[in-house]
This record gives sequence, structure tokens and C-alpha cells, in this order.
Amino acid sequence: MFKRNVKKQTRVTDTPPAVAKATREVSEIASLLKADDPLLPVLLGAKGALDLRTLKLDSPALTALRGQGLRMVMPLISQGEITGILSISERRSEQEISSDDRRILGEFAASAGQAVRVAQLARAQQNEAEQRTRLENELRVARTVQETLLPQALPKPDGWVMDAYWKPAREMSGDFYDFIEFDDGRLGIVVADVTDKGMPAAMVMATTRSLLRTLAEQAIMPGAVLARTNDALCPNIPERMFVTCLYALLDPVTGTLHFSNAGHNLPVLQQADGNTVELRATGMPLGLLPGMAYEQKSVQLGVGDQVLVYSDGLTEAHSPQGEMFGFPRLRELMSAAKPPNDVIAFLREQLDAHVGPAWEQEDDVTFVTFKRTALESSESGLAHSLAQFSLASEPGNEREAMNRVAEIIAPLRLTSEKTEKLKTAVAEAVMNAMEHGNGYDANKPTEIEVCTEEDRLIVRVTDQDGDEAHIPTDATPDLDLKLAGLQSPRGWGLFLIRNMVDEMRHVVANDKHTLELIMNLPSK
Repeated sequence: MFKRNVKKQTRVTDTPPAVAKATREVSEIASLLKADDPLLPVLLGAKGALDLRTLKLDSPALTALRGQGLRMVMPLISQGEITGILSISERRSEQEISSDDRRILGEFAASAGQAVRVAQLARAQQNEAEQRTRLENELRVARTVQETLLPQALPKPDGWVMDAYWKPAREMSGDFYDFIEFDDGRLGIVVADVTDKGMPAAMVMATTRSLLRTLAEQAIMPGAVLARTNDALCPNIPERMFVTCLYALLDPVTGTLHFSNAGHNLPVLQQADGNTVELRATGMPLGLLPGMAYEQKSVQLGVGDQVLVYSDGLTEAHSPQGEMFGFPRLRELMSAAKPPNDVIAFLREQLDAHVGPAWEQEDDVTFVTFKRTALESSESGLAHSLAQFSLASEPGNEREAMNRVAEIIAPLRLTSEKTEKLKTAVAEAVMNAMEHGNGYDANKPTEIEVCTEEDRLIVRVTDQDGDEAHIPTDATPDLDLKLAGLQSPRGWGLFLIRNMVDEMRHVVANDKHTLELIMNLPSK
């Protein structure tokens, strides 16, 4: 309330001006005073209080103010903007508003203007603080939800060790990893990186994860999974965003790893002897162009082999001097003469040493490793793996399989006769697998595994046909009927193999057929 006492001959005068109008703030003024109202420039240019009766303007705001019984207004201006209006109505007596009334109104407006401005700034800061707190709470909840999308426990297939590490650069991450366990025992492994950071990247991350999981159940093989995911993602991904992704399918029993890459960093295979190999497969990032095809490769993992899949938050991390961690450094570390038991802990130590204690993390960092620690025998106990490899199911590749097996078993000192018999058996077994099991389909690899178990050498030849009804018979062929043309000239395969090795076994598992060729090793 603005009140004024005027002393006149030692007594209080009649009723002071009815100023009873409090300062009107911007929110209330805005409802009356529009940007195009002619009263606005008058208020901004006022040097003192304005008598509303003297203003002759076609102004809705002026009409509204007069309608509220106001007589005089004093604009409160701060930094060229109106922060409020101080107003008074007619006096309660019939006396005119005096010059003293105007002066006191001006003095009050001068102090009130600053007070209003301070109050408005304080309220704005409070609103910002409340909004910031609300946003932080929402981000914490969103982060918790995002963490639930990551695997809550790592898979533990027999003979394998899995590990993972995930560190977002912000509250929300565009990186993610996943393990998809299939009913036949195979394991899908995903590491992906969404461009950008924050909430948009997190939403694309959740969508991509859901698509990969759904489509992996339908397509199974990595190349087809990425192609279908890309086509589903393209129409819905925000502009200028995409996803790099490595999807691999591991058979823990055979050690076969099929993989496809959608523009992601190249995984590193660290072999048991410390040598490193880049697992290369080409493909565009997901979400850029529909109709993309993704190259699919395969590799056999033996005991002691481990694979590292990572995001570029590792290789693109900068030191205080601006030097990137880089892939050459990673390759050198992974090629150490003695591979570390815990690759992730080792790389985290190296990353911390590179970036220093004051590092402001630039990008999300994600690691996934999987290492083969033992090879499960087809019967019981554990076998020692000598080598594993796969070949495209194409005519002529049986010779390569035969020669590679001969090189692998050379240190075992088999007699030359046994070696030649085994080479013949391997060539015939691989030919049968390529023709009968895989139908000479180059996209269906024939897998070869060489291992020892106590005093025996075992060569496993695996095709992709797990139907027992399709396993060719190894019955003794009738030589006279074949020579007479009354039996197919083929059919010698398994009969020949059985007579070239000490033991032969069929194994059907995980929708695959394996022929085991067993030779007794010489006593030491």
C-alpha cells in the first residue's frame, strides 16, 4: 500500500491518495500490454508518472487500466524493459493529486523497480533450480531404466569366460552391449554405438537393442540380422543419427564364431600365443541407407583364444597433450608376449594412464571379451585343442583341409603310413560334409577341429545339417554291383574313412552333424 501523510498545521491532512494498488509484475502486464499497443512506447519513454486522463491513445491497455479505476501509473524499467507498473487510483477525498504525491510516487518507484527486478531474478533462479533438479531426477530414473536393458548377468557357457565393461560419458549412453542366448546353445554377442549422446542416443539405443533381439530370433546368422535391423531402423531413426554395430554368433561347443560388422571398430582376436588378428567384415552403419547387405565371416576359436570388442570411446580418448589412444597402441598392448588374464582390467589401467586423473570423458567406453578356456570332449573329460578352422563348402577345398591337418599334427610324430591314411580320411570326410551336409553352399562353412585327448588324436569335421536321417550310410559297398553299374559309383566315402582310422563316430548336436576321426597316438 502506498500511503502518504502530509502535515498541515501540526495535524494530519484528509485521506491520502488511494494508492492501494500493488506493483503489477510482468506476467500481469503482458496480459494487458501487447507488443503493438501504442501505450508501450509511451511507458518506455516516460520521465515520470503518467496521468491516464491526459493520454489520448487508441490503446486497449489504456482502456483496461482506466476501467480498473486507475488515475496515474509509473512504469518500473530495468535494462530497457518494463518489469512492472506502479499505479494509484483517485484520492478518497476530492483533492487533486499534488506535486508532492507525484514526487513520492517517483521515489517509491525508483526503489520498487530494483526490488521487483531482484525478486524476479530470484524467482527465475528458483524456477531454474527446480527445473534442473527435476531434470536431474528424470535423468537418474532414465539411467536406471537404461541400465536394466544391459545384461544383468553374463552368460557362462562351459569352457568359456565372458566379461563386459560399460562407462557412459554422460547420464545417458549411446553405447550398449548384449548377449542373446538361443535354445540350441549358441550365443549372440552385440556391441553397438549410437552417434550423439544424451537422451536422443539413449532412445535410439533402446530401439536398436529391441530390434536386434527380435530379428536375431528370426534370422539367426549375423549378416541377415544386421540387414533386417537396418531396414527396420532406417524409416524411424532421427536425422543425422546412425548406429555402428558388431554382431557375432558363437557356437560354444565347436568354437565357431560367425560375425558381421555394421561400421563398428574391428574386433581383435588375441590368439593363445599372443598374436593378434583383426576380424574384418564390411558393412554400412545401421540407419543410413535401406537395402544394405552385410558381409559375414567366420573364425574358429581354440583354447586360449580370446576376442575383444570395444567402442571408439577407447581408441579416441585423448591425453592431456591431445594424443589419441589409437588402434596401433591397442594392437601393441594386445600383442604382448604374455596376454593378460583380465584384458578389460588391463586396458582400463592403460586408458587411465593415458588420459590422466583430470580426464573429462569425451565418449562412452564399452568393452566385451570372451575367451575359450577349455574344449569339451564329445564323451567326457576335456580335450586339448590344437587348431580349429573353417572352409567354404566349395569343390576342391577338401585338399586344403587335408594339407592343413597334416601340418597341425606334424609334431605328434605319427608314422608316415598313419599320416597318409588320416589325410585321406580327412579329405573324404570334408568332401562328404561339403556335398551331403552343406550342399556345396559357400555360405555354409565346413568346420574342422583338431585336438588330442589322452592318447588319441581326434579330427572333427562338422557340417550344418543336423538331421540324423540325412547322415550317409557307412555300410560295406558291393564291389561287383558297382563295377556292373548297378550301384552308384559314390558311397565309398564312409566305408573308406572307417578303414583309414582307428575309430569313427557320428555326433549330432546344435543342428549340426559332426564326423569324428580318431587315431591312436604312439606311446611316449
